[in-house]
Amino acid sequence: MTTRRRTTVASALVAGLALSAVGLTAGAAVGHPGNGHGHGHDKGTELRVATYNASLNRATEGELVADLSTPDDAQAATIAEVLQRTRPDVVLLNEFDYVPGREAVDLFRDNYLEVGQSGATPIEYRYAYVAPSNTGVPSGFDLNDDGTVGGGDDAFGFGAFEGQYGMVVLSRYPIDTRGVRTFQDFLWKDMPGALLPDDPATPEPADWFTDEELDVVRLSSKSHWDVPVRVGRETVHVLASHPTPPTFDGPEDRNGRRNHDEIRFWSDYVTPGKTSRYIYDDDGHRGGLRPSESFVVLGDQNADPLDGDSVEAAIDQLLDNRRIQDPAPTSGGAVEAAALQGGANTTHRGDPALDTADFADTAPGNLRADYVLPSRDLRVRDTGVFWPEQADPLSRLTGVYPFPSSDHRLVWLDLTLR
Repeated sequence: MTTRRRTTVASALVAGLALSAVGLTAGAAVGHPGNGHGHGHDKGTELRVATYNASLNRATEGELVADLSTPDDAQAATIAEVLQRTRPDVVLLNEFDYVPGREAVDLFRDNYLEVGQSGATPIEYRYAYVAPSNTGVPSGFDLNDDGTVGGGDDAFGFGAFEGQYGMVVLSRYPIDTRGVRTFQDFLWKDMPGALLPDDPATPEPADWFTDEELDVVRLSSKSHWDVPVRVGRETVHVLASHPTPPTFDGPEDRNGRRNHDEIRFWSDYVTPGKTSRYIYDDDGHRGGLRPSESFVVLGDQNADPLDGDSVEAAIDQLLDNRRIQDPAPTSGGAVEAAALQGGANTTHRGDPALDTADFADTAPGNLRADYVLPSRDLRVRDTGVFWPEQADPLSRLTGVYPFPSSDHRLVWLDLTLR
């Protein structure tokens, strides 16, 4: 275990705050705002924020810890190099299995991030936030109506074990742990006008779940986190989540509807007044963000504005929110991939430059699934998707199927705080 001073927090842990004094060298693929020779803490106004579905999930409990316990896991090393090349100050990693006691996060920092990968400069994230996920947590009910109780489909969120497909926030700036809010236990039925799934075999509406099931079914397939990050004198609320894929169900469309409402949750949360009044966190506190608070919505939302299987306009709930701006990051690699792979990509209505995920060419094709969406009071300096074209030497980090890293691409955003 490293002896460097740093803080990893879980949902019940409150730690002291200290400013990081780590230096920064600009990444080879994506330069950091400023002159590239320092982190920018002297101004306290520049921030690079990213989201990355890193696919660091494993098939069995304990496997991720085993893989990260040595510096020899090729996928973890590739994910680490992507982070070292892009150098976000704050990053949400989706599909990073939750391990109680923060062991997996510490191992990833010790053995991969803080070790230079293939000539890249090591990166230190002194602060991290981890907390339990609904994935794999037994509900005790037959939620998929297959006649048996148990397994991933009957868990509060799909997973073969508790914490599979979890997430972690890494930060080079202090996390205000006392201000963190989690919404793991929020019940789906408690969202006004929830798009609850319907059993098409009956005349009654929204009746896929029984009353007893609705009393326990949670909205979040993983969790929703509001993680305040202190940047100098300012605070930016990192709103982290990973809605369920809108597939792997039946005509009741329970996953598509849940994806829609998981996305809606953040749109309601950042809207002051009556819209967010219904929301309660895991400590019982109600309401959403205040109008004066800055935020960035991060995560693999599993929804494209025009293509794929999500409920129509699901992601538009965020993109069209008056408090949110969409910088619409692009990459040349996504355009190239859509053209080379063909298949479903040839029928897409969306601009392939906006794609962030390299999915099966038969269906659904490549999609825009991952988002970094800041509040309108934050100035966007630059943005992009780490998807190099094949002629770029760093395209080895993204590759083609079977991917050396993930089927998703890191999405980044450079901000100037007010």
